[in-house]
Amino acid sequence: MKVQELMTTNAITCSPDTNLAEAAGLMWDYDCGLLPVTDGDGKVIGLITDRDICIAVGTRQRLASDIPVSEVMSGRVHACAPEERVQDVLQSVREAKVRRLPVISDDGKLQGVVSISDVVLHAEEARGKELPELSHQDAIGTLKAVCGHCGLQQALEA
Repeated sequence: MKVQELMTTNAITCSPDTNLAEAAGLMWDYDCGLLPVTDGDGKVIGLITDRDICIAVGTRQRLASDIPVSEVMSGRVHACAPEERVQDVLQSVREAKVRRLPVISDDGKLQGVVSISDVVLHAEEARGKELPELSHQDAIGTLKAVCGHCGLQQALEA
């Protein structure tokens, strides 16, 4: 199974100049927790999550409308291509411990977003010895890896 078979294709984006209040409004209106940040050419240059917005507003002593996305967005973008195998992408998701990946074409333009929800909704039960392309075990294994609190574990071990 390829990523393009299960990704959300009508992903909403924002620009680095969008303020956090507008970004949060987009997330609310479109029921999403991640906005790819794109430049004027539609290339993905960063990501912002609902969690990024909450932490920024809670720690910066400024109104959300006064904080541009560029101050908060992650410039490190874990992404995949539409033609990648879902199994390969799940491994990337596990390693990066992220719930969503932008799907980007060779020229850097956004094609969609694939989320752990997409994976769970497309996973199927194994029937006897016949394994589906995307199994419940694949979905749960990925979700468990993403939900692991490596930062908390590292703090406890220090």
